[in-house]
Amino acid sequence: MIFPRLTAPLPRFIAASAVTNLGDGIAVVAWAWVATLLTRDPLLVALIPVALRLPWAIFAIPAGIVTDRVNRKMLILAADVVRAIAFVIAAFAIHLATPLPPAPESGLADPMLFAVLGITALLIGAAEVFRDNAAQTVLPSLVASDKLESANGQLWSAELTANALAGPALGAFLLAEAVALPFAFNIAAYALAVALVARLKVRPRSRTRGRRDWKAEFRQGFEFLMKAPMLRMLAVLTGLWNMCHQMVVMALVLHVQENLGAGPRAYGVMLAAGAIGGVIGGVIGGHVAARLGRGRTAQWALLLSSASFLLIPWMPGPVSLALVLAAFGLFGVTWDAVSVAYRQRMIPDEILGRVTSLYRLTTWGMMPVGLLLSGWLVRVGEPVLGRSAALELPFFVAGATTVGLTVMAWVRVGRGFAEPGAAVRKG
Repeated sequence: MIFPRLTAPLPRFIAASAVTNLGDGIAVVAWAWVATLLTRDPLLVALIPVALRLPWAIFAIPAGIVTDRVNRKMLILAADVVRAIAFVIAAFAIHLATPLPPAPESGLADPMLFAVLGITALLIGAAEVFRDNAAQTVLPSLVASDKLESANGQLWSAELTANALAGPALGAFLLAEAVALPFAFNIAAYALAVALVARLKVRPRSRTRGRRDWKAEFRQGFEFLMKAPMLRMLAVLTGLWNMCHQMVVMALVLHVQENLGAGPRAYGVMLAAGAIGGVIGGVIGGHVAARLGRGRTAQWALLLSSASFLLIPWMPGPVSLALVLAAFGLFGVTWDAVSVAYRQRMIPDEILGRVTSLYRLTTWGMMPVGLLLSGWLVRVGEPVLGRSAALELPFFVAGATTVGLTVMAWVRVGRGFAEPGAAVRKG
């Protein structure tokens, strides 16, 4: 077997992340597609992805405090176990409900199944908040500071290969065989991830002794972020960008089904194309930043990934749309490699969990807003524009918004990444 031979901490950590992201990639297709089998109402379809993202707005701050208090490796293990259990419930519920009745234009074909999926999605999303926050803080304990861009690039390349390349393609195949099969597959994926992380060796970190006050701990992380103008700007910029990205993600599944007439396999292949671009971005991101400079790399990666949104509705078929998604993946992951490494490098390890959670409260907390806004735009636009054009409306709104934000922040992004001393204001 391959995985047991991965004794070095970083490769083992990357392997565990790849396995969980394979499950997540399978679920990317499955969650949204199953929702469209229960209703054609875009706002109701959006509620299932919202349930997956809403916990970021609820648990981000507690997750940061918990991450800095407990053994981060054990927190990752616990979160993966919870997600495996939730997928057991979801798979069993779908199996009992099949074959599904035809999806109505409004309302739900199976309200009970929809409710179970919503509840399990909330549980999976909550566990993901704690797991991802802990995982982000573990990486600096595995590699040296000057290797973070490279380590992040390797990690995201593996995650994207699994999450957006292999995962969606496999998920689409499994979904075509049986609606419950993608959810059942994830049970095994998370079990394997638990086995990998259980054997992971992480360098010990310093512990705070004596009684701990969660209010004081929260205040310490909050005050650090308030004195870091570059981090604050990145949090707001990334949060609004993520909001627009989720608008696109939500609209894409109905656009592919109705405007392009494609099925789940074609949808999975298109998402896989986006992953190929992301894998390339993960591999070259660190090298590009070293050659062009972090500031210039961040500027152009952000602008070009945002501009990709505007191209989606103009693509006449699955092949051309796949090429656009590949370009988006390349530039988007390049931005992530630079921006996340900057955050990991600038935040002290003892408060990394708390500051990261506050940061991600903004960046990930905006995702449910984008999902709901996408469904609302389609519902409001349909009587005026017609169904086909209304499904494309979120792409134009998201693209115009993100390009405008990039232009407004262009100078600050370039200067902030180029001047590490600006990360934290003294005083």
